[in-house]
Amino acid sequence: MSKTTKFIQLREIFQILHGPVGCLWDKKQTHKSLLKYLKEESGEFISAVNGGNLNHMKEELGDILLQVMFHAQIASKENKFDIEDVIDGLIKKLKRRHPHVFGKVKVKSSHEIIRNWNKIKKLEKKGAL
Repeated sequence: MSKTTKFIQLREIFQILHGPVGCLWDKKQTHKSLLKYLKEESGEFISAVNGGNLNHMKEELGDILLQVMFHAQIASKENKFDIEDVIDGLIKKLKRRHPHVFGKVKVKSSHEIIRNWNKIKKLEKKGAL
């Protein structure tokens, strides 16, 4: 099974879990009710990184992805956005924040890259980009 197919399968699993014959507990969750799990899983990932345990890191990244998918599925049910919108936004952000790779900006150091990143991030927050 290709990695693309695995992602499609993951998305379909979330659709089933939130569908008519899905999981009652999953269907009752809200963005707010899930926040504690996102925080918990993020903390567990930090511990895995600090411990240098690659298998634990992989597992915890899966748990964080579960939270991302869960929140996107809730938003999709509410007709707000879906995981494709999240991915699209991330692609645009990465391209926008890496003009030295995807644009014509020339940089000479990592320091310049960070400075540009922070400048672009500020403009995004102001709604200028």
